[in-house]
Amino acid sequence: MLRGRVRVLSASSRAGFITALFLVAILVGSLLGVFAPAAAGVAGGLTDPLILVLVGCLFFTLRFERVSELRRAPRTVLLALGMNFLLVPVLAVALTALLPEEALRLGVLIYCLAPCTDWFLGFTRLAGGDTVIGGALIPVQMALQLTLYPVWLAVFSGYRVDAMLDTVSPTLLTWFVVPAAVGLGARLLLRLTAPTAWRNLAVAGGDRLVPFVIAAVIVGIFAGNVETILADLAAFGWVLLVVFLFFVATFLLGNAIARLCRLRHAEHAVLTMTTSARNAPLMLAVTAVALPDQPLVHAAIVLGMLIEFPHLTVLTHLLRRSASRVPSPGVRRLAEQE
Repeated sequence: MLRGRVRVLSASSRAGFITALFLVAILVGSLLGVFAPAAAGVAGGLTDPLILVLVGCLFFTLRFERVSELRRAPRTVLLALGMNFLLVPVLAVALTALLPEEALRLGVLIYCLAPCTDWFLGFTRLAGGDTVIGGALIPVQMALQLTLYPVWLAVFSGYRVDAMLDTVSPTLLTWFVVPAAVGLGARLLLRLTAPTAWRNLAVAGGDRLVPFVIAAVIVGIFAGNVETILADLAAFGWVLLVVFLFFVATFLLGNAIARLCRLRHAEHAVLTMTTSARNAPLMLAVTAVALPDQPLVHAAIVLGMLIEFPHLTVLTHLLRRSASRVPSPGVRRLAEQE
């Protein structure tokens, strides 16, 4: 029990640290843009190589070995994929209609449409969820969201799908195939040459590096575009409100589906986490390349991350409390016999 509380505290502390890190990155980037234009230019120039590093790190830490476990609980897998790629897009389109500007709507949509492929698994474990199913979902959901990204962008930005595929796909190919191949190649090389303990240490190091790379990207984005962003701060207040409403709605929807389908707690927890956490790092990297002259879109994606970590921490506590009220299988069997 004590160990479980320590783990929850650790996850909460890490989530709080990452949120604070992103806030500091926004502040530093904004101050550079306003008071140090020369330094802001340098920071902005580093954004592109940092995106390459970010994509490489994300693919280096990706785990493919659990894909075979998708057969273990097909109902939960289908529910997760159905929510993330059918119900969540409908919900996101409805909520982003509240936003006052097209660029902000597009940024929040991009943020909401991509399910998380990394940190949600840690919160799933802490909430008592099925991490085997969660881990198996990661590569499948990453492949689906990258495949659908040009289509979503075409649908929601008003371009024809074929035109968007013609313009965006070569850029994504150039910017993501290379760093992804480097990340996956390094992982394969590590697997062939290093002991298991060293491999685990290297992957854990890559996981810890990702938030700092994201923070550096945020500094570059805000340093180069702070004047545009500061021109309408009220609009970004609407972004925070819409993202908050999105998280509340996905939580309520996930709870309703879990009760309707009578999911076990472990299945309920993984469904809740995978439909609540979003893949902002990858979407920020993809969008910064695909739409390089859209600072409002980039800023909307970043702001979503600031709410996400406190939200996931609260969900962890709610799910653990819910699990503590569920009787053990032995108690349930005894009650049924009576």
